[in-house]
Amino acid sequence: MSRPGTSYDNAPIERWWNEFKLNWLASHSMPKTKQDLIDLIEAGIYYFNYVDRTTQRNGFTAIFIRREAA
Repeated sequence: MSRPGTSYDNAPIERWWNEFKLNWLASHSMPKTKQDLIDLIEAGIYYFNYVDRTTQRNGFTAIFIRREAA
C-alpha cells in the first residue's frame, strides 16, 4: 500500500498485475486443476520477465533492465 501522499508507490506492481490479467490470463484457457493454474502463473512470470519487450523499457526485457541497474 502507498504511503499517504505518494499514490505512485504501487504503480509498477499495479501495472504488472493489469498486464498479467488482461494479456496473459485472458489469452489462455481456464486451468482445470490447481497445478495447471500454478504452471500458467509461472509461465506468465517467466514471459513477463524474460520474453516480453515493451516500449516502456526501450525494447528490453525486464530482467535485462534489472541486471543493468545492478
